[in-house]
Amino acid sequence: MLGRRVAALEKLYDEIEASGAPQAAIYPLSLEGATPSDYAELGARLIDQCGRLDGIVHAAGHLHGLTPIEHFPPEEWLRTLQIGLNAPFLLLQALLPALRLSEHARVLFILDDGERSERAYWGAYGISQAALRALIGMLAKEWDNEPVSVLGLVPAPLRSNFRRKAVVTEDPALLTDPARYAPLVSWLLAHADGAWSGRAIDARAPAKPAEAS
Repeated sequence: MLGRRVAALEKLYDEIEASGAPQAAIYPLSLEGATPSDYAELGARLIDQCGRLDGIVHAAGHLHGLTPIEHFPPEEWLRTLQIGLNAPFLLLQALLPALRLSEHARVLFILDDGERSERAYWGAYGISQAALRALIGMLAKEWDNEPVSVLGLVPAPLRSNFRRKAVVTEDPALLTDPARYAPLVSWLLAHADGAWSGRAIDARAPAKPAEAS
């Protein structure tokens, strides 16, 4: 489990431990400040300690808030693109050797509504989302003969702090609990074969794993 907040990682670790699932591992890393050498070290450690990497779920992002381009703080623009676009590129480039050691690895991006990238005021976040969709399509073609599938998943609006930054007037009770998507994410990581590669799956009506096919 990779993330920048150790306390949150430890809380999730304890929940996994209590469930009786296989022991997890924590890898604290800030996507905003990580360098190519940091990602290379991560890839080397994965191969050394785990032998291979079977999948990645990339759900990180940064949203400054709805802001006109004219007034968008340059430092926030750079931070958003670093976390939402540059980090996934650096991460995938560094981890591809570990992914290739799997019989069939999957890379899953959690995406936002595709139309949002062209709406007013979504700034660097909208740009990063559009670029991620292009990256998914590009990688699917480049990795056509690789044992790696890459795809996106578009969930329904989620009940989260991230969502509240964008839409402050929403009733949280009307939003979807992120945990409802855990079975679907697990199903895709286990079963999405090469035919799924390059797709952005619209799952805004939460589906059970059996319905995903």
